[in-house]
Amino acid sequence: MQSVATHYLYRRPNLPLADAWEVLDDSDLVEIPLLGQVAAGMPMEACHQAGAIHVPSRMVRRNTYALRVRGDSMIDCNIHDGDVIIIERQESAENGETAVVMINDQEVTLKKLYIEKRGVRLQPANESMAPIFLKNDDVQVLGLVMGVVRQGLDG
Repeated sequence: MQSVATHYLYRRPNLPLADAWEVLDDSDLVEIPLLGQVAAGMPMEACHQAGAIHVPSRMVRRNTYALRVRGDSMIDCNIHDGDVIIIERQESAENGETAVVMINDQEVTLKKLYIEKRGVRLQPANESMAPIFLKNDDVQVLGLVMGVVRQGLDG
């Protein structure tokens, strides 16, 4: 018989996201807010939902929250449709960091962020998807990915 297992992937600093994941055990869990969904694909309208999720305390900092991923644009960074990402609320990101961003104060998406001469490039981690190019004023960083919670079948 198969059971559903929860896997906690913690982002180790200073490594490319595709290689940065460390598996954590499920001891010492704490509750953080699960605030809704984020698009990993075409941006979707921001929609706040109240909920909660339990994660290892090591994944939690000062302003930590979670969002459920919808889409496949970040699969090359080991973030898949249905995963819950752990976000540290921040208003800026370094080039190449994986961030939750708001576009035009209405849509949110999960992408790698690059600052370029002509504006901002939101780059998917999926070769089959095109980047999104925007003006600096159209993009607001909401937070950076610190971890992933994945539920899958064991057995």
